[in-house]
Amino acid sequence: MEKTAPPSLLPHLWKATLASGVLAVILGVLMLVWPGTTILVAAIFFGVYLLIAGIAQVVFAFSLDVSAGGRVLLFISGAAALILAVLCFRSLQESILLLAIWIGVGFIFRGVATAVSAISDPTLPGRWWELFIGVLSLVAGVVLLAWPFGSLGVLVWVTGISLLVIGVFEIVSAFGIRSAAKKLTQISAPAADVG
Repeated sequence: MEKTAPPSLLPHLWKATLASGVLAVILGVLMLVWPGTTILVAAIFFGVYLLIAGIAQVVFAFSLDVSAGGRVLLFISGAAALILAVLCFRSLQESILLLAIWIGVGFIFRGVATAVSAISDPTLPGRWWELFIGVLSLVAGVVLLAWPFGSLGVLVWVTGISLLVIGVFEIVSAFGIRSAAKKLTQISAPAADVG
């Protein structure tokens, strides 16, 4: 039986996992320490995103070789994004509200799509779990639309805690990967000497 050398990237994988874990912990802590600032920064990035997407869609409406209907849809979508971007930059309060609405509508669409696919396909693995996730996402979207400012605050806390937990697990995993890579290197080294 011939032994093969461990993959060349394996000894370095632990470093990337460790860096990812440390960054997740730092971001999670920052979100928990400054939730208001986190929401403001996210709202500003949201405005920038809308501005760039709007400009791109308006340019594409005039430059791409698409049907007249596609051109009109691109232009309307781009113009709407530009109007929303102007509203975001006019007032941070409006930017936060638009961000909450955007996230809420996204949760509702995802929830409905997930629930409908779970209901319509009886052979879907984990069907009840998918249905639960779909309904939960739908409810989260409705709550975000009903109470946008309070809901975003809760969302920041949940995201911050999630990042902390994920970061800690990635840091622990990084040292496990490092240990496994060392063992594989030690096992493959004598086999290479014999061959």
